[in-house]
Amino acid sequence: MAEQRNERRNQRGRRTGPEDVRRAWEALVATARRTVTDGLVVGTSGNVSVRVGDTVLVTPSGVPYDRLTPADVTGVDLTGRQVLGTLVPTSELPMHLAVYRGTDAGAVVHTHAVHATAVSTLVDELPRVHYMAGALGGPVRVAPYAAYGTEELAGNVLRALADRTGCLLRNHGTLTYGITLDQAYDRTAQLEWMCRLWLTASSLPGRSPALLTEEQVAEAGERLRGYGQHPSSGGG
Repeated sequence: MAEQRNERRNQRGRRTGPEDVRRAWEALVATARRTVTDGLVVGTSGNVSVRVGDTVLVTPSGVPYDRLTPADVTGVDLTGRQVLGTLVPTSELPMHLAVYRGTDAGAVVHTHAVHATAVSTLVDELPRVHYMAGALGGPVRVAPYAAYGTEELAGNVLRALADRTGCLLRNHGTLTYGITLDQAYDRTAQLEWMCRLWLTASSLPGRSPALLTEEQVAEAGERLRGYGQHPSSGGG
């Protein structure tokens, strides 16, 4: 995790050119289309962004993702001033920019995933039904409701993300971030899966799912930081 953060800081200090933007836009469009294919959004109800240097590339407002082309690249600076393209950026731009300004995010994914949205109407925090909550920094909070596209919603989300990399938005959906688009998307998928798991386990009349303790989730989070393939290690 620390290595990824250092790499992200180094990338911000480098000069970025048209080729960097082109590759990042292609990845952003592919991720946005994946949210539709995987059933996390309907139509253009979600949005995706990725940071390239001091520019944030974002999905434009109201444009179906399957219609986006390389010529549709849309980018703003960290103040929200449009610096690339002519299409209007997503209406949720304040929320995305708040995350970039307040965290080490390299990419942000926002969806209206059905199970996660359902959970957001029921609780203030996703019950600790699975240890993968540790991958998001701990129990996932629900940001209080505010109208979409507002600074109020952006502030609510940023507070819900304190020491977390994902949260639910009351009566709205999900937001996760990561160092890369793949990481941000994977966290969104894991969050939706955990919400579906809790709803399923809670649906049996007269029974309540067993929950993990905060300590167990924290332990899992520590273990997950070292999970995966590391070129310098010889583990199996």
